[in-house]
Amino acid sequence: MTEHQQLPAWADPGVAPASLDAQGASRRQLLRRAGLFGAAFALGSAATPAVATPAVASSQGGRGYGGEDPRLAYLVGDHHIHTVYSHDAKYTFSQLAAKGAEYGLDWMVFTEHSNVGHARYGAALENAEIRQARAAHPRQLIFQGLEWYIPAAEHATVIAAPGRGEVDLLTRFETAYDGKLLGYDKGGAADADTARNEAHAVAALKWLDRQRRSGAIDDVLVLANHPLRLGIDSPHELRAWRDAAPEIMIGMEGAPGSQGAALPGWRGANSIRGEYENKPSAQSWPGYPAAAYVTYGGFDWATATVGGLWDAMLAEGRLFSVTTNSDAHRIVHDTWKNGDWAPGQNFDTTGRLPDPVNTDTPQPGSDFWPGAFSRTHVGVTRFGYAAVMAGLRAGRVWLDHGHLLDGLDVRLRRERDQGRGVTLGGRLRVREGERLTLEVTVTAASRANPAGIRPEVAHVDVIRGAVRGPVSHRDSWRAPDTRVVTTKDVLGRKGTYTLRIPLTAGDESFYVRLRGSDGHRNGTGYLGASIDPHGPVPHPPGDGDPWADTWFYSNPVFVDVVGR
Repeated sequence: MTEHQQLPAWADPGVAPASLDAQGASRRQLLRRAGLFGAAFALGSAATPAVATPAVASSQGGRGYGGEDPRLAYLVGDHHIHTVYSHDAKYTFSQLAAKGAEYGLDWMVFTEHSNVGHARYGAALENAEIRQARAAHPRQLIFQGLEWYIPAAEHATVIAAPGRGEVDLLTRFETAYDGKLLGYDKGGAADADTARNEAHAVAALKWLDRQRRSGAIDDVLVLANHPLRLGIDSPHELRAWRDAAPEIMIGMEGAPGSQGAALPGWRGANSIRGEYENKPSAQSWPGYPAAAYVTYGGFDWATATVGGLWDAMLAEGRLFSVTTNSDAHRIVHDTWKNGDWAPGQNFDTTGRLPDPVNTDTPQPGSDFWPGAFSRTHVGVTRFGYAAVMAGLRAGRVWLDHGHLLDGLDVRLRRERDQGRGVTLGGRLRVREGERLTLEVTVTAASRANPAGIRPEVAHVDVIRGAVRGPVSHRDSWRAPDTRVVTTKDVLGRKGTYTLRIPLTAGDESFYVRLRGSDGHRNGTGYLGASIDPHGPVPHPPGDGDPWADTWFYSNPVFVDVVGR
């Protein structure tokens, strides 16, 4: 047998994991039976207008106490994928869409790097191929996006709603606001242009917000990518982006792509999951500790640290979501390589790499196919592009690695109420001292994941943090009143089960969020055992098998305490 024939299913482009594809089909059948697909199931048509779903769903309409969010179905997706229209990737839209479908993805966002060739030719050429991919995969929602080089900072996903204005918006935005194209990349403390560059990033987000409000585009969203990889996304920048356009800049990657980077024996002795293999530089924000530059259970330090940067932003009482994705450029153990250039051609003159060719020999790579390892689950009330974007904006999001669980539903309600309560991203309005019930419904993994492992959740953690309002110091990254308050041992539980966790509202508003893992690698959290007694920990360099250390995270639910 050739090496290609011996590859694991998740690496082999010729092997379709039928069980996972069936899982996606079953989910879509469930949506149909629930009546959630509606007219928007005609995926080849223009996107459903964004106004069809409220931009930010209110849990209680601003009146009375309690709250009630609608019944949701969760669509699985990936918002950070590269094709031959990125200078450092190699796959076609068709290849990636097919693999996403095989691994059960309902939605995908193609996000090409900005550069001269892409700015000249990319968006329009991409759009033609994306339309072909949509036609070839009519049961997938395929978005066109951009990986924006944020002036003075890292990268970000820009997601455009399909249809009216998508190509024009992405082209104009890239030309006018991309930090790499403009040379607005410097953001260090000693750089003369840091203030100008940071201001240009804020102006970019405000421009996107104006395009949406004016109707030039049906919808657009932005998420910061791999925020702590280089340490150049400072806390004050993240807050400035959020504040400039909170309906547009909705969150960040909680876990980066490149999760196969540290497979034992694959890339070298110093490799780290996520390719977080950097040290602080002159461009880095100096307030981050050295420990912030690696991943923890595959997750960015900003998200993985209980009481850390993500919690510090949530403690202001404002939603800021986390996601995960493949960042697919080059798949681990895959056998395809870039095709050869025709004489006289290069990326700057074409905006596109040649199509890849198969070699039957494993090629270098750090990533997994979209949906094979990293999954972002978005709660929707109907099937369609607008519904996915509305779910992302509303924060109805949870994420997992390694197909750790099949389903998660989170509801928080007052003990006296009989309804569904509020869910992820929502707000519950209560009186001081009221008793609350947090209901966590878990559906355990029912089949082997792409690595041939049937994962099991070992524990579910409830993390609670006080809401104190806006911070006085914009570079604060600590939330000192956030900690793990409850841990439920669920190892061995099968099927679907519900955990009912009692909570009591104190005299200040708060939020709760969830986390859990397979239990294989845990330790004291970065801020100490009293905050996080068994959180994710870094793996030894070069020895980070992602399938042996899988986690899930949820977005928060907020509780607004408004009197006795």
